[in-house]
Amino acid sequence: MISADDFINPAEERGFGFYTGVPCSFLSPFINRAITSPKTDYVGAASEGEAVAIAAGAWLAGRKTVVMCQNSGLGNCVNPLTSLNYPFRIPTLLITTWRGQPGVKDEPQHELMSRMTQSLLETMRIRCMTFPRSPEEIDGALNAAESVMDEERLPYGMIMEKGIVADESLDQAPPLPGPESIYETDNGGAPSVSRLATLEKILEIAPDNAAMIATTGKSGRELFTLSDRPQHLYQVGSMGCAAGMGLGVALNSDRPVIVLDGDGAALMKMGSLATIGAHAPKNLIHIVLDNGVHDSTGGQATVSPHVDFAKVATACHYRHGWQCSKLETFEENLRRALSTDGPHLIHMRITPGSMDNLGRPTVKPEDVAIRFKEFLASA
Repeated sequence: MISADDFINPAEERGFGFYTGVPCSFLSPFINRAITSPKTDYVGAASEGEAVAIAAGAWLAGRKTVVMCQNSGLGNCVNPLTSLNYPFRIPTLLITTWRGQPGVKDEPQHELMSRMTQSLLETMRIRCMTFPRSPEEIDGALNAAESVMDEERLPYGMIMEKGIVADESLDQAPPLPGPESIYETDNGGAPSVSRLATLEKILEIAPDNAAMIATTGKSGRELFTLSDRPQHLYQVGSMGCAAGMGLGVALNSDRPVIVLDGDGAALMKMGSLATIGAHAPKNLIHIVLDNGVHDSTGGQATVSPHVDFAKVATACHYRHGWQCSKLETFEENLRRALSTDGPHLIHMRITPGSMDNLGRPTVKPEDVAIRFKEFLASA
């Protein structure tokens, strides 16, 4: 058995200081210490997949990260691990528990995942080992994990058995009251502005030091076609993860961070709005470009006509939530967001469709990630 600090302290000496995840009873001592230790920053995520996205953003902003989850929750990580971390070559240390381990009595929902935890990681091209059982094993385990992550730029997994980490008390401060939230709408009626026109306006207004993360699909493709710059990151998968990634960047950078989300993607991981509101990064601007359809797959309707994302954001304690469908109102709101503390959400209702002969990013995702990381690190 080890103490949490037996692992956290040497990990921090190697630079691993940013932790995020979703609790499991096996992980409780470890998470409790990650929350209370002065050597770590911890972000509790609404879902395991969101935690992977948050860690990816933090890595892009220069942090070495640890994601923690139950192996049943590993299923929620599959999409971002395979369509975000793998193509963009973003490493993280992934600590997952072994609920349902053979010979250990557990709940029936863990039976199948317990049999496939290691093979699932290996199928996702994530090399893994058993979490260290004694203090003497920790340095070797961290050296092995770090070597693989440095060489392959891919996640590395550690599978934690029951009772490996000694109990750790939790002395967690109560959450601070959220900021006063302001909601506004232009009552603009039916959308009449295209995504292309909105993106052109964003590029006109956004300062050169702003980082921009575009969700998968046509938002990223149009942004690339209009202007390909090192400060742009075009998600080519991991639908719903742009907001979480933006949070990971914003918490670890002083730059303005603009997330270009879609209605379908925002609906997929609406829990991210709660996480953003709770951590309240002042430099985050979350823009939801809402055309009411899944545009990349043929225009099937989403349920967004029933959703006011700006109201959801203010309910989650974003500082401002603006709903608009007029380009002049959008411009006014974006300028206000850039000049005041956030987080802000601008819900822009737009028309379906995209530019003719729309191309795709020609820069490889791993190269996009490296140049974006270098941009964030530059003066």
